[in-house]
Amino acid sequence: MSKVNEELLKKPLYGKSPVYKSLRCFFDLPPELLINLHLKQQSVSEPDISEVPPSLPSDAAHIDTESQDVRDSSAPSTSCLLCNARFSDLQEQRRHVKSDWHNYNLKQKLRGHKLVTDVEFDKLVDDLDESLSGSDTSDNEDDDETKDNTLTTLLKKQARIGQLESEGVEDFSPKKRKRGSGKPPLIWFSTPLLPLNTSLGVYRAVFTTDEQEHEADLVDVLRKKQLTPSSSRSPTNASNGVPLPSVMTSPQVFMCMIGGGHFAGMIVSLAPKYGKKPTGANERQATVIAHKTFHRYTTRRKQGGAQSSNDSAKGAAHSAGASIRRYNEAALESEIRDLLTEWKDLIDKSQLIFVRATGSSNRRTLFGPYEGQVLRQNDPRNRGFPFSTRRATQAELMRSFIELTRVKVEVVDEAAIAAAAAAEAASAISKPESTPSKPSPPKPSREEEEAILHTTQLQALIRRSKAPALLSYLTSNSLSAEFRFHPPSSQANHHAPSPLHLAASINSPPVVLALLTKTNANPTTLNAENKTPFTLAGDRATRDAFRVARSELGKEKWDWAASSIPSPLTKQEAQERDQREKLEAGKVEAERRKAEEEKLRKMDELSTRDVGGGKMKGGKALGAVEKTGAEKREEEGRGLTPEMRMKLERERRARAAEARMRGGG
Repeated sequence: MSKVNEELLKKPLYGKSPVYKSLRCFFDLPPELLINLHLKQQSVSEPDISEVPPSLPSDAAHIDTESQDVRDSSAPSTSCLLCNARFSDLQEQRRHVKSDWHNYNLKQKLRGHKLVTDVEFDKLVDDLDESLSGSDTSDNEDDDETKDNTLTTLLKKQARIGQLESEGVEDFSPKKRKRGSGKPPLIWFSTPLLPLNTSLGVYRAVFTTDEQEHEADLVDVLRKKQLTPSSSRSPTNASNGVPLPSVMTSPQVFMCMIGGGHFAGMIVSLAPKYGKKPTGANERQATVIAHKTFHRYTTRRKQGGAQSSNDSAKGAAHSAGASIRRYNEAALESEIRDLLTEWKDLIDKSQLIFVRATGSSNRRTLFGPYEGQVLRQNDPRNRGFPFSTRRATQAELMRSFIELTRVKVEVVDEAAIAAAAAAEAASAISKPESTPSKPSPPKPSREEEEAILHTTQLQALIRRSKAPALLSYLTSNSLSAEFRFHPPSSQANHHAPSPLHLAASINSPPVVLALLTKTNANPTTLNAENKTPFTLAGDRATRDAFRVARSELGKEKWDWAASSIPSPLTKQEAQERDQREKLEAGKVEAERRKAEEEKLRKMDELSTRDVGGGKMKGGKALGAVEKTGAEKREEEGRGLTPEMRMKLERERRARAAEARMRGGG
């Protein structure tokens, strides 16, 4: 019996699998195994994301601020609590604040709606593009259209949908196909010919949708899928005796991968063929009907991401590399669509379609919509690869095909599992009471989460000196100018706990003046170090902003002595003082230059007089020491920049070379 079992587990179809124990492919199983094969009870597990068809991106849970895990109070500033995102540096965070995703979540927050993740936002934008792609005006769009149109159109569409819902209209949008049923990616079978702890697994994706709906009949379906290897001789047509290609008489599948500028496509027949090994023995090989690969430079090196994604997030770049990547993206899309059109007949005859397309732009390349498209998002044949894949190459497609069609063998050692469970239970009992772990911080309330959100937005506006936007944010959210940043325990908020303290500490005169005069911010407020905002100002322009605000508000508005702000100063007085100081500085500079010129003139006269009084007949001064060539060059280059010295040296060498050439001639 053991010998029979070993024989059943031998003879893989396409070489050896590096991960699983392998049997033959599911369409070439031994007859004695098929007779006694029966379906094993399936255990429902979490849905496999990779099993979802590529036309539908993996859904992510909504971001609910009430159920969010609390973040550490010392969380880095390079994060967005609104979108639940972290960033590697401050520049990336600033780009995120300007993105459509952040602005969309901000408007959702103000309206009391649920926030979305980046994947969900991309899905909303994709749906919006699909709904607009068939309009007649899409070909006449202005090239200078700003990126805000996407966000504005999306918000208008949602407002229109909300209006239809309020009016009782139910079918206002097309129905979307539901996600995977949450079933495991492998279907397990068992047979009396193998030990009880051994199961045979076949990927669920290799069965059609109709076959998966009737799991009780999967064994019969598996028996019907058995194929015999194709021989070297092709079958003939009974009518005229013309030989037909054997690959056209067996089921076939279409497989393609796209990502990072790489594309690989292949149409392969399920029926294997015989080939010869180098040793002369027969070997079963996969029958590839057609295959093609493309590669274009479309990914931004070191930074990652496609050029189109970068343009949609930050605007179109104008560098040479960006132009090359845009051209390559368009060329790659055209090449792929032309190839799909060329293979249309073969794809239509394919039993299943396996696609890996990450990103909205890659999915749009394959699934359109465009005129004459071949692949459809609602095609029931669409499948995703239920395992991890690497770069899109022909070798990776072949590896994926072998992995999909191979029967997996799982051996469960129940005795070892029971022994491990018993050992774990014994260790838990005998383990001494460990020191209590550090308690997790308490969950913040809704008010605290809103305070953290407002803190992030206000600090970003103040640091960028956006005074009008800051005033608009305070007014739209009904916030006081005395708003305290949260959490107060952080080091930055300890030093600058209010907007006025922060504006003074970073030396932002426009924000200081706007907060004092427009929002009536209290200049006597103290921070944790008992310092007023004025004492944190680091330059005279910021201190002048406090004095100008005092003159505009009047002496009765605040206790100016407690605020440490000196005597008031009007804007006109400040401008006159600056102008006066500028004129005085100009006069001082003119006097200095005049004194230097007079000094140089006297030195020239003195040197000329000394040289003229002691000349000899030969023209050399009596008692004078002749300077060397190096000293003369150093004197000529005195006061020159390094670039001017280099230029002078090149000219000197050129003249010397010309003199040598004339002397030699």
